[in-house]
Parts: sequence; structure tokens; C-alpha cells
Amino acid sequence: MTAKVQTPNEGNKRVTETLSKIKHRVLVFSGKGGVGKSTVAVNLGIALSERQLKVGLLDVDIHGPNLIKMLGKEREKLAPAADDRILPVLVTKNLSVISMALLLQDQSTPVIWRGPLKMKLIEQFLGDVIWGNLDWLVIDSPPGTGDEPLSVAQLVPATGAIIVTTPQEVSLLDSRKAVNFARKLNLNIYGIIENMSGMVCPHCGKRINLFKEGGGEKAAKELGIPFLGKIPIDPMIVESGDDGKPFVIHYPESKASKAFNEIVEKILHNGKKEENIAKG
Repeated sequence: MTAKVQTPNEGNKRVTETLSKIKHRVLVFSGKGGVGKSTVAVNLGIALSERQLKVGLLDVDIHGPNLIKMLGKEREKLAPAADDRILPVLVTKNLSVISMALLLQDQSTPVIWRGPLKMKLIEQFLGDVIWGNLDWLVIDSPPGTGDEPLSVAQLVPATGAIIVTTPQEVSLLDSRKAVNFARKLNLNIYGIIENMSGMVCPHCGKRINLFKEGGGEKAAKELGIPFLGKIPIDPMIVESGDDGKPFVIHYPESKASKAFNEIVEKILHNGKKEENIAKG
């Protein structure tokens, strides 16, 4: 980024100014990799924006930023604005995105950074980017409970948390850790999403539970948090992500897209509860 070096007070002031214009912030993360967290984040962001809400997608997965690829914006570059700030990349009239991928010379360049540098970049993504007035900021975090989700929790107060898991027991063990991580940081846990929850055989039409089924719902019940829903496996999710064509827009009648939209309705309901609490 080209922004000038700031004092800590300047950076904090800019972050506070940015957050004052964002109604809801939600962190999408997982206890382990390979659960489809970025796919969930990008499609939730798209589905929210399709409801005529202003949405920002913030990719804080510094080492493996994938949102730009999924949105078909790989050739885009960040544009400078006034006051040493930058503009996010516009995906649609209601959706904008910021990602480390927009700063790399090419997509194969590795980012070999320690924690303090990552913390500073996330602060700049919040304070130096002109997000404008947003209804929702969806934050895609790398798997695990390390620097990036911790940085977001410290920088962005009153953040909501969505934990993505798959049905198998190994993933569920890690999702429980993610829930406890969110609780220790006083995040508002919106709930658990069970991704890759079965698929319908394209040949015989029967349902196949490749990774079991129902584990996410069971974990949510045991931990006393909401269960947001199940997203089935659909080969077109993979293909649309590779092609940079958001799945929920291009395949709106699929079971997976309908599942995404049902989950979004629950998230919006949670957001309204937050607004009512804030009003007192």
C-alpha cells in the first residue's frame, strides 16, 4: 500500500472513523483449513449485496488470499484516493472488496510475514481504505485462531463471528476450539455453518453423505450457539469459484444457493437484534 507512515494514534483514529460508518461486522473463520470458509464468505457477501445492502468483503487471509480469484477480479489494482487513502475494488454497485492479492505482483508471490506486519496491514485495510457507508463488512479470516482473527477482534469491537465446519469429527473438534476462541474474545457468535453437507448424485438422484451429516448441528447444540444451516456439496461451486463467477448469482435455483440465502436471512435477523439492543 502507498499510504504514508502513521503514528498509532493516527491509525486508530482512522479505524474508528471507518467503523463508525459500518453497521455490522462479521468475521467468517474456521478451526482448520479445507472447510470452504472463503467460498462461504464470498457467497454470503454476494447474497447480502443482492438484497440491495451495501457490503464490503475484507480478505485478511494474508498468506492465502482467494476472494479476488472467486470474484473474477484478478487483474484489478488498488486505486489511490485523496488524503493518502485508497479505494476498494468495486465488484458490483453494492459490493466492494480489499485483499492482499491486490498488492501482489502475481498470484504466485508468497507473503513471508510475521505477526506485527500482518497486524499493521489489517489496520491499514480498515483505516486507509475508503469503504464508505456499509450495511455489512464480511471479513474472511485464515483458518485457526492465530494472528489475523485475533487482530480483527482487537481492532474491530462488537464483531460477529460465523464458524464454518464440515461434518466429520476432525473438523468438528477444531470448530469447537474456534467457538471457545470467539467466546474468550467476547465476539457475538452468530452460529455455525455446516459446509459440504452431503450431495445429490447426478446419476441416480440419491443423497450421498461423503463426510457424514449433522455434526455441525450437533456441535452447535452442545455448545449452546445457533446453527445457521447446511450447505450441500455442488460441483458447480468449485467450477464457478475457479471461473470467478459467484455461485449464488449464476446458480440461484440450486439447493446450495437456496441454503446460502436461508442462512443470510438468519444473519440479517441477528443483525436486527443487534440494532435493537444498540437502540436500548
